Amino acid sequence: MRERIDSSPPTVFSEERFQALLTLLADEDPSVRATIRTTLLGSGDGIYDRLERHRLHPNPDIRRRVIELLDDRDRRRRDEEFMAFALSHGEQFDLEDGVWRFVLTTYPSANVAAYRAQLDEWAGLIRSRIPRESTAETSLHAVNLVLFGEMHFRGNEPDYYQPANSYLNRVMDRRLGIPITLSLVYLFVARRLGLPLVGIGMPGHFLCRYQSSWEELYVDAFHQGKLLTRIDCKRRIANLAVEYDESFLAPLGSRRILQRLISNLHLIYKEQEQREEMQRLQRYLVALSR
Repeated sequence: MRERIDSSPPTVFSEERFQALLTLLADEDPSVRATIRTTLLGSGDGIYDRLERHRLHPNPDIRRRVIELLDDRDRRRRDEEFMAFALSHGEQFDLEDGVWRFVLTTYPSANVAAYRAQLDEWAGLIRSRIPRESTAETSLHAVNLVLFGEMHFRGNEPDYYQPANSYLNRVMDRRLGIPITLSLVYLFVARRLGLPLVGIGMPGHFLCRYQSSWEELYVDAFHQGKLLTRIDCKRRIANLAVEYDESFLAPLGSRRILQRLISNLHLIYKEQEQREEMQRLQRYLVALSR
């Protein structure tokens, strides 16, 4: 939960009083813990410096509660940073940067550098499998072999609407995702390889498209990187009983992809009646729609 801190004058606790409050953070009664949280946060931002010194507290319950408080602070900061990012960028920006900024609004302790290094590693492994003279199909086969064959990425069909499927760090941790997040993994690896892939936001599904001056193929990352032609995509759209429009197979810019990712998650939180998360994501969508 994102804390709401009132504007009353902060209280400075003695060390003895601070230690007593710290101990009560581990109380079994949730109402006691909630009162202690409010009391600590009511002392002003200076409390976080004192809490930082107890991030590795020997008592696991106290350690967990301290980390929760510090994460709440970091989420607020990341929330402000993401809003500023959304409001200050145009249609095209570094999509990977934007996605990681979004991840940090919920997982402020995520080691983004480590996840980027993992993407680098996968790209390096794939690069070693691509022949010097390769076609689109042979290049994409190499990507599929590593991501789906060796790393075991797959679509999370049994639990499609789980929020974790929409956060790139969790997708990379669990090797599970939905079409758009699995496509993001695919796109970010492909970018490292210099492959000409873009994101395609079809109705009800998300694909990647490989296009050069002489080749065009669509990649369904949700289904193990299955390769499709434009005709295959049109058939899928026809099955949705919607009138075909050429824009359905047009590449999306970074802003629209990020907007679609957040919009999907917003709908999930709405269905789960998680009002606070829903309102937070609504703010992001409004900022991205400008």
